[in-house]
This record gives sequence, structure tokens and C-alpha cells, in this order.
Amino acid sequence: MAQPDVTLLLDMAGTIREATLSGALAGEGVDTWVGRSWAETFEDNGSDKINKMVEDARSTGISAFRQVLQRFPSGLQLPMEYTTILMGGRSGLLVVGKNLQAVAELQSRLIAAQQAMERNHWKLRDVETKYRLLFEASNEAVLVVNAANLRIVESNPAAQAALGMTQGRGEGKHGRELLNFFPAKDREALQAMLGRAREHGKAPGILVHIGKDGRAWMLRASLITSDPGFVFMIHLTPAEPSLIGAGRTDVSWIHELVERAPDAFVAVDTDGVICFSNATFLELAEVGNQGAVIGQRLDRWLWQPGADLSILLNNVRQYGCMRLFQTTMHGELGTVSEVEVSAVGNYDKPDTVALVMRDVTRRLPSPHDSDQLRAALQSSTEQIGRTPLRSLVKNTVGIVEEHFMRAALQLSGNNRTAAAELLGLSRQSLYSKLSLYGLDDKSSIKPTAD
Repeated sequence: MAQPDVTLLLDMAGTIREATLSGALAGEGVDTWVGRSWAETFEDNGSDKINKMVEDARSTGISAFRQVLQRFPSGLQLPMEYTTILMGGRSGLLVVGKNLQAVAELQSRLIAAQQAMERNHWKLRDVETKYRLLFEASNEAVLVVNAANLRIVESNPAAQAALGMTQGRGEGKHGRELLNFFPAKDREALQAMLGRAREHGKAPGILVHIGKDGRAWMLRASLITSDPGFVFMIHLTPAEPSLIGAGRTDVSWIHELVERAPDAFVAVDTDGVICFSNATFLELAEVGNQGAVIGQRLDRWLWQPGADLSILLNNVRQYGCMRLFQTTMHGELGTVSEVEVSAVGNYDKPDTVALVMRDVTRRLPSPHDSDQLRAALQSSTEQIGRTPLRSLVKNTVGIVEEHFMRAALQLSGNNRTAAAELLGLSRQSLYSKLSLYGLDDKSSIKPTAD
């Protein structure tokens, strides 16, 4: 059983004869209370309650519980709950008190929480009202779509007009499947983009065609939390004229040509995140659908020591384009393909880079280069028996090293910084070796044809 925090023995007049405190209040010295009237230990507003409790105990044997503010000799004030009991033989009164500080604190916190909830409720109502006004008045087409079943939850008038929904608030405007408003050729890309948004919270926009005239729109989606589950916030904006060609509203023919191109085509942003890819790129990456690559970094598949995506993008940012950049594609199933990449940015400071990749794994080496290397090695072979093995190996290493340095300079178009990166050398080491092999004169290197 819980022990009382304060126990007092009073005589019939209400004078304290003995005072006992629990361990929680052991530091409070109450010896000075002995011999004083119990009512004198309270402020003026508490003494009346105490006198009433003493009178009730004398007349009925026990008083009701009353809450008062008790002042201890140290100056500490605590909310207490007391009851007074008449002892047998009318030998005195027993007072039992419980500390209500924890209860008072909980009550205070409860009141503060209730007030905060009320304030938050009205703030939320204000936000919802403003949201509703903005949502209805916005000129931008906005849809709220259930992420689980892709059914339309809400749509503003601009979205209803764009999708050809029934105007006004009539039945059948909401609850319909989103995919039914898009042509079959756009549904796969839309589902892939929404899958990407479901996984990462957002996804790059795609070009879709809606309405009876098949007008081109940019569709963007983001995943947000709602009650009872997740929803997609979808924005539709008319496509820019630059995206739909000179006077043509249907760009599907361009998309089909790029999609059927025998070389891989991919578009990335400045961080190397893929925005678009064609079927040939998916074959090189060994993935099943475009949704598996949209939003991923290209260097997940395109990389090679000294010839990675960062070098390629830096050259595009610096020079506007890059031609015949040789690197490696690593497929998801383990296939490694040598590719030749040409890239171009859209502006002086590109925010989008388009890359065309050609698989050159089975391309035959240049006969001229092979003949030169074979002839150089043949001359070393003829020295067997006349030159020690250590010297033969050293000479052969020098021939092969010079060959690869010439190849790197040709691949980089005599750009020595790029050649050093391709070879994994510092610029100082490259300059030293160029001087060693007599390649420091740029005119001695035949540039690569574009």
C-alpha cells in the first residue's frame, strides 16, 4: 500500500502533538510544528478548510478529502490532499496527507496540451482553407491520386479541363482510374515514372499526350503522406514549343525514331541522373524496362578507371560537347561492353546532357596500329641471343608503353589532361614520359578523326 507523505497526530483542539514525513520529504524539518495549531501551518486561504476538517472529524469520525497548499518550515509549498480521522476513545485526531505535486504537474501539462491542440486545430483549419482556395483557383493542372490503386482523389478545374472530365461537381468526376485518361502508348512510361516516385518520393517528368487532340503535356509526380495512405501529387503543364517541333503538336515520331535507334541514347542531368533512355541502352545495361533506369545515376553502368562519367561531363561543361570518348558499360547480368560515347549539352552551361553510345566491343583494331606494334615487337624478338633477357623485357615494356601513350593522345584529341586521366597518370608523369619517347611535340601525334 502507498504510504502517506504527511502523518500528524492532533489533540481534540487541533494542536499538533506528533508529525511524521515520508522519505520523499525527509529533508523537511517539521519539529517546529509540534505544539502549534494545525491551521497555523497554512496560508489564510487554507486555514478555513483545515478548521472545517477538524470539526467534521470530531462530529462524524472522519472528514472528506480536501486539497490545500501546504507550506513547510523551509518555505517549500506543495499541493496536498488531507483527510482527518477521529481515533478511538476520542483520544485525538489522525491526519493523513498525500503529495499532489505529480498530479498537479500532469494536470498542468494536460491543460497546456489541450490548449496547444486547439490552437493547432484552428491553424490546420486555416491552412486547409487556404489550400482549398489555391487548389481551386490555380491555373496549373493538379491531381491527387491514390498511390495504391491510381484512382483520382481530387482534381482542380484546370486538371478537369485538361483531362476532359465532366465540369462542375457532378458524379463520376473523381474515383476514376488515372490511366484511362492517357493513350496506350504513354501508359507504360507513366506507370514506370510513378513506380519510381513511389520508391524515391519523386521522379523526373515525362512527356504525355492527353485530350481529344493528343496535346503534349509535361507530367511530374511526387509522393506525399496522407490519411489513410500515400497519394501522388501530379502536376500537368503544357509542353514548351521547343519540345513539340516547328508547328507540330505530335512528337511521337521523334520518340519512336530515338527508341528504335541502333545506338544507345540516354539523357542525364548535371549530376548524371538518367532522365530518358532508349531500348538499346536498356540492352547494354541489361535491364528489363525504362523504369529501372529512370532516376538512377548513369555511372552505375558506365564506368572505367580513368574514363568515367565525371570526366565526360566535365568535358561537356567545358567545351560543350565530347566526341568518341571510349569507356565501358557494365550490364546488370555481368556483361562488359566497350563503348564509344559522343555527348552534347543543351546550352553554354548545360543542365541536360544527351549521350549516344556505340558498342565497339567487336570492332576490329586498326590494321596500321597493329602492324606498327607487331613490327616494333618483331625487332625486339630478333635480338634474342644477342641481348640479355632483362634488356629485352625493358625494351618491350617501353615499346608497349609508347604505343598506349600514342593511343591515349589520339583518343583525347591531344588533350594531355584527358590523356593523363585515361592512363591513370599525373600530368607531371605524363609530360616526363612524353619527353622520354619524343612525343612532347603535339604535331607528332595524329589527331583522331571526328
